Amino acid sequence: MISLPENCKVDRFIPKNKFYEKSNINNKIKAEFIDKIKKITWKYKLSEETVGIKKTKEVEEIQIFEIELKIAEIPKKALQIIDKSIPYVILYNFIYENNYCYAIALKNKKNIEKYYFSNWNEDINFEFYGIDLKNCYQNIIKKFIKRNINPSLDFEKIIKIDNELEKLEKEISILEKKMINEKQFKRKAEIHKKIKEIKNKIEEIKAKYYNK
Repeated sequence: MISLPENCKVDRFIPKNKFYEKSNINNKIKAEFIDKIKKITWKYKLSEETVGIKKTKEVEEIQIFEIELKIAEIPKKALQIIDKSIPYVILYNFIYENNYCYAIALKNKKNIEKYYFSNWNEDINFEFYGIDLKNCYQNIIKKFIKRNINPSLDFEKIIKIDNELEKLEKEISILEKKMINEKQFKRKAEIHKKIKEIKNKIEEIKAKYYNK
């Protein structure tokens, strides 16, 4: 679980309706707030004042929200509304009964590029450090990346490689399903060849960029 110095602690309850009543959202997203989220608590704030790490234009503060859930399902649409409503980076700590998991958005200014999620009850040793808060934020995101990409690479390069490998792995999964359902031998062989080509490409990327 996340533990930070006392001066970082906020422990402030945030009403759910603060997000869905002021936002122009549809009933499906509103239902996520109502049916899936029990309680939202602003637990910690990382800023120049609280942790002594210099802010940047891109990352002025890092917030940590604890979200107690009614069911063991992450309200992904609701997260987007929360992130768009608050102009700071947010690390989420989800709690369901005795279980927990984490999430964070990769943001480019106000645009959400991607969400990273941990597995349930996955221990992540977050180290809240960096030359500035942007670097601290990047170090947090790196903790979510499961692939063994060389950590000495630039952050943007790590993200690019991780995204590329994820895309290639999804392509293989789609092609494998097609091959199972394909009845023509010739077509099966073509799909098998394509899968092999993609797997070879993945191995080339790993050989070049994975941590030795």
